[in-house]
Amino acid sequence: MNNTKKTSIISKDGVSYLIPFILITSCFALWGFANDITNPMVKAFSKIFRMSVTDGALVQVAFYGGYFAMAFPAAIFIRRYSYKAGVLLGLGLYAIGAFLFYPAMLTGNYYPFLIAYFILTCGLSFLETSCNPYILSMGDEATSTRRLNLAQSFNPMGSLLGMYVAMNFIQNRLNPMDTVERSQLSDTEFAAVRDSDLMVLIAPYLIIGLVILAMLLVIRMVKMPKNGDQSHGINFLPTLKRIFTIHHYREGVVAQFFYVGAQIMCWTFVIQYGTRLFMSQGMEEKAAEVLSQQYNIIAMIIFCASRFICTFILRYLSSGLLLKVLAIVACFFTAGVIGFQNIWGMYCLVGVSACMSLMFPTIYGIALQGLGDDAKFGAAGLIMAILGGSVLPPVQASIIDCHTLLGMPAVNLSFILPFICFVVIVVYGHRSYCREKRKL
Repeated sequence: MNNTKKTSIISKDGVSYLIPFILITSCFALWGFANDITNPMVKAFSKIFRMSVTDGALVQVAFYGGYFAMAFPAAIFIRRYSYKAGVLLGLGLYAIGAFLFYPAMLTGNYYPFLIAYFILTCGLSFLETSCNPYILSMGDEATSTRRLNLAQSFNPMGSLLGMYVAMNFIQNRLNPMDTVERSQLSDTEFAAVRDSDLMVLIAPYLIIGLVILAMLLVIRMVKMPKNGDQSHGINFLPTLKRIFTIHHYREGVVAQFFYVGAQIMCWTFVIQYGTRLFMSQGMEEKAAEVLSQQYNIIAMIIFCASRFICTFILRYLSSGLLLKVLAIVACFFTAGVIGFQNIWGMYCLVGVSACMSLMFPTIYGIALQGLGDDAKFGAAGLIMAILGGSVLPPVQASIIDCHTLLGMPAVNLSFILPFICFVVIVVYGHRSYCREKRKL
């Protein structure tokens, strides 16, 4: 134990990976930005195009569908070439998707934006499939989960920036007309308001596209380690068959599906939850939306702080045990989100983020333990599990569109879905802890 504490977690066999670690960790912040500037867009697109919440949630279908569609192609590409090549291609697709927002705006239609999101997240799929196992490879396996948690700690910093930009440079600058007023506009008036709002919406995406291009050039010029690139053989089906016979990996893919679904639901529909709550107290719709996003930013600050704290705690507690405990607490908070119909429900929803902070990288690290070079394909399976963020939010949105269910606000009752997700994670954490104890 003492030796682990003294050894740097970003070196291996006397070689320091500090500069590559910093550059790859920066990519975690970049996809965090994309994730969390997008969540509030469900509400924004619903208003701009006068759509239901369910139609607006197609943003999440396109966004997380890109992760699913490109994960295994990314793994094959990385296996054939290298982690660095995967990172560069991921950044390129990210930039292309961001720049496609401009022609999408020119069409004045919703669906070209979905195409842009899909291409953008094909890039994010390459990035996550490359960067997560790359970080795991930059040191000893004994410190791999801690190293990944440290790198993932910078992801919510990008998320915070994405939320801040969404609130101050998109939501605050959209036309103040609420949903009812927009529904009463003539076609000509609606088109003018829509086009003005779309100009506001695309500006941050064009800027981040330029930032991504700059990052691509920097990483292209820097020499990166090749220690994770021992084998270039594909052997796709045999590798898949081999890794899916490993219990902790197979269960990890399932747990990751439900975790990502829970995270996206909690961070996307906080806007709908807060808007209903604050409008019931007499607040106007736009002000209620902005205040809800402020609570979302507070949740992300707590999420970010909690990840650093949990990374430290992992030095003393096993990853399975800590995952189990946090998932249990998340269940209690989610029950509060469902049951309370006042500000305490919002407080509980903010509190869920403190519990979620550890989950993604810890499930990821546990699932890939002992996979060696198969981690490239193993990572793809875990990135495909991000499909949970595409499948589950539209289900929750369809519940929210019911407005009232069983005498309760439908938006409250819809959080039964994240509750179920956290129960699945409790089970995975418990089983992982039991496996860890057996190894002692």
